[in-house]
Amino acid sequence: MMQFTLDQVSHHYGSAQTLHSISVDVPSGQCLSVMGTNGAGKTTLLKCLMGIEPVSGGEIYLDGRPMTGVLPHARVRQGVGYVPQGRDIFSDLSVRENLAIAADHLPRSQHKGLYEQVHELFPVLHEMRGRRGGDLSGGQQQQLSIGRALMGAPSLLILDEPTEGIQPNVIQAIEDVVAQLKGSMSILLVEQYFDFAKAVGDQYLILARGRVVGQGDTENLAGDEAKTLFAM
Repeated sequence: MMQFTLDQVSHHYGSAQTLHSISVDVPSGQCLSVMGTNGAGKTTLLKCLMGIEPVSGGEIYLDGRPMTGVLPHARVRQGVGYVPQGRDIFSDLSVRENLAIAADHLPRSQHKGLYEQVHELFPVLHEMRGRRGGDLSGGQQQQLSIGRALMGAPSLLILDEPTEGIQPNVIQAIEDVVAQLKGSMSILLVEQYFDFAKAVGDQYLILARGRVVGQGDTENLAGDEAKTLFAM
């Protein structure tokens, strides 16, 4: 398992500052839920973690190693799995092909075990392995997107709004999967759905206008308190 540490991380879009000195650890083997309203800086924070956006101040560390200058694909090869907002699957490829591509950088000897793990977590992907990704429902595409990240054998899994536009039974299935994965990997979850974020998170971080306005153990976070912080 990996330790992701943010030390005073800031980010700018031109002259506009979007993140203000964010410091937090992603607990090893636990889930950190990052919450906040639209425009709070949550997705920008994830893009900085993945190297998609450059930080303008501070540093990001992976197992104590600074990540400045490390390209996104290199972070994936170092054990970071990323599920972006909007799923971003290959719609013209089959479910099995989507999964296979994600494991290309790993030895072939690992592929079978990874397929079995993903199919056990998401049985629908095994049932629909020959179907085009674009022909899946929104909830099935979300499961495929998570499954594809898991095919990279990550030690840290980053999820950006996995419940967005998803029906309740699929949300429950994803919640169950996240609960199963904790302990075997660290998880960083960005989420607006408070009940889901609290249910799966061990720690929480609340952002408002790019600043940390609350953090701690999720068991101590009440819904009314969260809503107040979201509105700041």
